[in-house]
Amino acid sequence: MVLRSFVMTVCLLILVAGYGCATPVAGGISKLGYSIQVGAFSDVKNAERLTGKLQSQGVDAFYFKKDNGLFAVRFGDFTTRRAAHRAAIKITREQGIDSFFIAPPLKRPLVVETEPTTAVSVENKPVRKQRRDDMGAIAARTAERFVGIPYQWGGNTVVDGMDCSGFVRAVYNLCGVNIPRTSAEQFRVGRSVEAEDLVDGDLVFFGYSEDRISHVGIYVGSNRFVHAPRRGEEIKITPLQGFGVHKKFVGARRYFN
Repeated sequence: MVLRSFVMTVCLLILVAGYGCATPVAGGISKLGYSIQVGAFSDVKNAERLTGKLQSQGVDAFYFKKDNGLFAVRFGDFTTRRAAHRAAIKITREQGIDSFFIAPPLKRPLVVETEPTTAVSVENKPVRKQRRDDMGAIAARTAERFVGIPYQWGGNTVVDGMDCSGFVRAVYNLCGVNIPRTSAEQFRVGRSVEAEDLVDGDLVFFGYSEDRISHVGIYVGSNRFVHAPRRGEEIKITPLQGFGVHKKFVGARRYFN
């Protein structure tokens, strides 16, 4: 039984992390390829259990709330639909899942920079008007759908700061973008943005200094951001000023053009 479990885990790792997977920019940002979506749960705990089971087998899975109020689980990053389909068939059979959906990549622009650029100066700063179909706005509205959901990332092995960065990564994944896993790595990529220039979808970072990032969230307008406060707590919206009392605002990054 132990041997069978080990073989299944290895197969999942090969399928999801290797075979046919899109290759992200090293340490940076990339467009997400085809991914696999399973489940339609009315109870978030069922989605949480399936996510935890996949994560325990090395699959970088996350769950989210759909527009219809049901919860689904998503994972994988494949270069072709065929590769994603083959992996989905194998995984769903082994996990006893009835059906799956192959989510295609989104064709949207994104910032791909291995290191943040200098913030735009006030004198030369262009005025940016945000539309509802702007990818930053879509990321913000996607983040708001998580509000009220209790979140845990990686079971009991989560290190400090991973909960918040895992949530941010899941939101951007749903928007078709792969970003680094930790808040420190996320801070080192994208375009640097001043606090007064924040727009929906920007990431806001907190900590002791630029070298010691400890928290990240997604800006959603009106000086508010959505974040996972700490492991096991509900996703919530918090005023930037109020949160700064507990942790210093270090900076912001923008991943979309």
